Amino acid sequence: MHNLRFALRTLAKSPVVSVVAIFSLALGIGANTAIFSVFEQVLLRPLPVSAPSELVNISANGPRSGSNSTNNAGGGQSIFSYPMFRDLEKQQTVFTGMAAHRSFGANLAYQGQTANVDGMLVSGSYFPVLGVQPALGRLFGPNDDRTPGAHPLLVLDYSYWTEKFNRNPQILNQPILVNGTLMTVIGVSPEGFHGTTLGSFPQVYAPISMREELSPGWKGLDERRNYWAYLFARLKPGVSLKQAEAALQVQFMGIIREVDMPLQKGASERFKKEFLGQQLTLTPGEQGQSEMFRRASTPLILLLGITGFVLLIACANIANLLLARSANRAKEFSIRLSLGAQRGQVIAQLLTESFVLALLAGIAGLFVAYATQMGIASFFDGGLHAVVSAGIRPSTMAFALGVSILAGFLFGLFPAVHSAKQDLSSAMKDQAGNVSGSGAAARFRRTLVTAQIALSLLLLVSAGLFLQSLVNVMRVNIGIRTENVIAFGLSPQLNKYTPVRAKALFEQLEGKLAAIPGVQGATVSLVPLIAGSNYGSNVSVDGFQAGPDTDTHSMLNDVGPGFFRLMHIPLVAGREFTNSDGENAPKVAVVNESFVRKFGQGQSLVGKRMQVGAGQKNDIEIVGVAKDAKYSDVKDAIPPMFYLPYKQDKNLSYAMLYVATAVPTDQILPLVRKAVAELDPNLPVEDLKTLAVQVNQNIGLDRMISTLAAAFAVLATLLAAIGLYGVLAFTVSRRTREIGIRLAVGADTADIRKLVMKEVGWMVAIGIAIGLPAALMLARYTESLLYEMKSWDPIVMAVSVVLVVIVSLGAGYVPARKAMRIAPVTALRWE
Repeated sequence: MHNLRFALRTLAKSPVVSVVAIFSLALGIGANTAIFSVFEQVLLRPLPVSAPSELVNISANGPRSGSNSTNNAGGGQSIFSYPMFRDLEKQQTVFTGMAAHRSFGANLAYQGQTANVDGMLVSGSYFPVLGVQPALGRLFGPNDDRTPGAHPLLVLDYSYWTEKFNRNPQILNQPILVNGTLMTVIGVSPEGFHGTTLGSFPQVYAPISMREELSPGWKGLDERRNYWAYLFARLKPGVSLKQAEAALQVQFMGIIREVDMPLQKGASERFKKEFLGQQLTLTPGEQGQSEMFRRASTPLILLLGITGFVLLIACANIANLLLARSANRAKEFSIRLSLGAQRGQVIAQLLTESFVLALLAGIAGLFVAYATQMGIASFFDGGLHAVVSAGIRPSTMAFALGVSILAGFLFGLFPAVHSAKQDLSSAMKDQAGNVSGSGAAARFRRTLVTAQIALSLLLLVSAGLFLQSLVNVMRVNIGIRTENVIAFGLSPQLNKYTPVRAKALFEQLEGKLAAIPGVQGATVSLVPLIAGSNYGSNVSVDGFQAGPDTDTHSMLNDVGPGFFRLMHIPLVAGREFTNSDGENAPKVAVVNESFVRKFGQGQSLVGKRMQVGAGQKNDIEIVGVAKDAKYSDVKDAIPPMFYLPYKQDKNLSYAMLYVATAVPTDQILPLVRKAVAELDPNLPVEDLKTLAVQVNQNIGLDRMISTLAAAFAVLATLLAAIGLYGVLAFTVSRRTREIGIRLAVGADTADIRKLVMKEVGWMVAIGIAIGLPAALMLARYTESLLYEMKSWDPIVMAVSVVLVVIVSLGAGYVPARKAMRIAPVTALRWE
């Protein structure tokens, strides 16, 4: 306690120095805490369920023929057919239970109000396997999911119940219309539980056996070649993950050989071999199932490393500051030691001062962390925006405390130990320079500054690469119009519209929207543009010979008349769709240039015929070729693609509408909802936004990485410059008498400038020699995140080196200029 009180008094005696130290250290601690908070929320936080470490996710690496449908819960290896789930559930012996789930879109209607929400189809074993308890009523059990279509039951998410129903317990046993099916509310999920897919927040849960009733037009619950369900399970006590995997593999392969293999008629020998050779895999499931883990892990690990380097640079600055300040306290330490104090006591006192400084910086760093989290969250779109929330949670505070203690130890240890090893006789004679001006201290300070230069160069190179990558992304010609375009989705079939009625609605809405003053036109697209959505199929094309293993896959989109004109996608041949391309008209298609290169082998395809899938007759005439345009993601290569008129789609259940305007979009946005409501007040508008916003969201991760990397690199470089300035300024002050003597015996100012700048040059040269190879190594690790560039970019490397040299020379010039102005008489009177 005595050391603590003395430390506070000591810091208060030099408030400017203390505030500067706390501020610079708070930036480093705050940056680390903010990135760790995001890292913990996305990659480390377990599900809020009973014993999450016992959960395992199930996947299989084999090929899947037939229909495949994935979402944010995982890729193609993570989906199974519903019959396969039921077979495994019955035969398995290594789990206390196995569960299945699948997200779905839900149009809700209750007491005259409608809403489009996210839903989750879950098996009756879902909640029991997770071990969660209801906040109200009850949750699903096995008896609520036995017979397909016979369990119109609903569980509300706790947050949705709170926001929309004000926690009214009377909601129990009330009917809610979900996608045209009357469902009865039986319970509310526990507070804080939002399903098992990170980034997806279901507002309602329904039995998975109700999928056909809740997905109008979809039939496939009993289809073994329809893959769409995600599976997880809970291990029995005493059963390891590997034991469970081996046992389940045997049962899985038995089902594959006896049931699924006979269904693969017409498959090639290669496909059959791979199908029979697939391996089932179990992985830890304590965090649920999500593609977000794969997408976010590398960027977050990288940012955590970058902020760690920033903190190291800040610690180096504080260490140099403490070494310099110890020179002014040399006499104090000497008196203490001469009066009987142990060196360990002096070290303990100085470390206490360091820890107090670090803890104060940690408290300030929490505010920096909160502000940084707010900025980070703004870069994310969709579900991840809700996952990454700004706030000071217990885990955040614990991390900030740990980082503060570690930082205090890092920057305080050497100055404390060195100060306790001084020459008592020299100090008592007021030769304080021996304390921090000794060879060991000087070498330590120069080493720290050199390391700072190396680290700042490493961060500048990383930031430069990401900024250049972002520039490349921003310069991509996505091939479609984004300015003054409004986008929104409608799911009329969820409200029990027939495909014929849905198409009639879209046609009416196209005309109604086009009639709004300031609107240039409206069109329809089945697949949302630049939104990460994909829809494709195998095709047959006249003149293209395909073998058993030939890749005949192409992406597709159903679009409306005038789509290419309104979206500024030029046609290089043929025509686009018109109102006459209806259901009873001859089937037509427009293909893109990539499609021509793949299936036309350089020859024009206009006038030739194609078909979707493998049939007996190519019955779709190709009437036009459109320029290549981005489809799913800005950074993805443009795939082969064909467009079909949505009016010829007999099963259209959902569509995006795009409204091109000649006036600012904010003037039209309110009128869009009004136009939809006038046609159907019970049909909710989904995800209304501008196409420009959608494109920005699509590259949100790139913008976040580039912005944060650049900000942290600039901060690191400034801290390194401050550190270099501090070391040189201190060195000049300690060498004042020497410089005066040099000037007195005939040295000119150029010699003095050279003396100081030579020291700068050596530190910069060594820092670059260390930092550049380290930057190249880090760049290779991050190459997968870069767009259309290699990790070794000579321009980025050269610019980064030049910036480090300029900043370092600038930091060194001020002390050099001060040294040049030292008067010899004043210098000879020094000390």
